[in-house]
Amino acid sequence: MADADPPDHDQTDWLRTWIGWSAPDRITVAGRDLPGDIMGRLSLTELAFLLVTRREPSAGERRILDAVLVSLADHGLTPSALAARLTYTGAPEAIQGAVAAGLLGAGSVFLGPAGDTAQFLADALEEHGEQGTDDASLRRIAEIAVEARRQVGALVPGLGHPVHRAEDPRVPRLYALAAEEGTFGPHLRLLALVAAVHEEATGKHLPINGAGAGGAALADVGVPPGSVRGFVLIARTAGLVGQLAEEAQQPIGRQLAHEIEQRASRNA
Repeated sequence: MADADPPDHDQTDWLRTWIGWSAPDRITVAGRDLPGDIMGRLSLTELAFLLVTRREPSAGERRILDAVLVSLADHGLTPSALAARLTYTGAPEAIQGAVAAGLLGAGSVFLGPAGDTAQFLADALEEHGEQGTDDASLRRIAEIAVEARRQVGALVPGLGHPVHRAEDPRVPRLYALAAEEGTFGPHLRLLALVAAVHEEATGKHLPINGAGAGGAALADVGVPPGSVRGFVLIARTAGLVGQLAEEAQQPIGRQLAHEIEQRASRNA
């Protein structure tokens, strides 16, 4: 179906958006009639991908997108979950504030590595991609990228996990799914070589983490690296809503705050 253009009141008017607009008798999203062309036909994952890339994902790409989002929705009582629960404890009337509090913690340590890894890999491929994307060329790109990070004492995005020190169980599954769906592209391949090169150079085993693999997988299916961190927040929002639903039924926030205060007072 053809995408519709927004109402054209003035060709010189710069204030325009393709994302969506409304009129008294219709709602248009991504150039399409929302109730007629999108509702009941596209999933939330497909719509998010469409809004970011301006195209619908293939069936294989959709499976990868869903797998990545599911893998990053929740990871237990992480700082983001605790921030959401404690905020809800203080303001149960404002669930949006509690969700926002949890999302604000998506940075370089938790969840954010998905975007950091995607950007790191994309930059390496863009800077040295003239070497090609065969295994030998990608290994050379990995060596250059890892050495550059080591020279400045910076961590390599996508490697290491505080809990999964041997292997993050999400990673082999994502790699297998990408291979099954034909989306095993240069970002995932480069990330695997980066991990191998880093271990050879340092003698330390830092496994690929789930966020890093997710970021690479998203880049391989066409999500712009600069949008990856935002894209995965869709997943974490679902996880936080679940955490808050549980907090409403089985609260731990008040007891947790009390326990911390008591321990801090004893050690004062």
